[in-house]
Amino acid sequence: MTPQRLRELYGDASPHAAAKVISHFDHHCRTFLEQASFLILATSDGTNLDVSPKGDPAGFVQVETDKTLLIPDRPGNNRIDGLMNILAHPKVALLFMIPSVSETLRVNGTAEIHEDPELCDQFQVKGRSPKTVLRVKADEIFLHCGKAPLRSGLWKPDAWPAERPVATLYEMVRDHSELEVASTDQSYTEQRYQETLY
Repeated sequence: MTPQRLRELYGDASPHAAAKVISHFDHHCRTFLEQASFLILATSDGTNLDVSPKGDPAGFVQVETDKTLLIPDRPGNNRIDGLMNILAHPKVALLFMIPSVSETLRVNGTAEIHEDPELCDQFQVKGRSPKTVLRVKADEIFLHCGKAPLRSGLWKPDAWPAERPVATLYEMVRDHSELEVASTDQSYTEQRYQETLY
């Protein structure tokens, strides 16, 4: 496959798609970010890739300036693959989502990790501050059309499975790691989430 062949297959981007990229957070972007409760962060160390989900109440990401965002990093499994990648290769890509909205907001830029207590305390939830905050300087900002969520039925409850269609988290962890777990019941997973959410 070559770039030329891809263009033959797909054609050129529409005028709107080609011109929609901006480099600052305008009022539409700010409103989108105020309502977004979920994002996906893509990082690389220059060789390996990582994609991490991030979520909090709507507006958890703050627009610091016309070109920078602040993103709290909440407790997880402590693998910190994405953070390690940023130290080696600070370029990141972000995809922001609002439940029920088919379109997404994409941001490509450069990230820095900060542990300043005053900065982290700005993002307290239930009295707990994140351990670090990402500052992302945007290079490219643009909306992405809603065709993929529409095709998938992502925000259509009648398209959702009636019951959980996969094994529980700890059942899969046990089988993947070949280590013992305290329980494989879904109720245990939900209990652990509540205990460690913040």
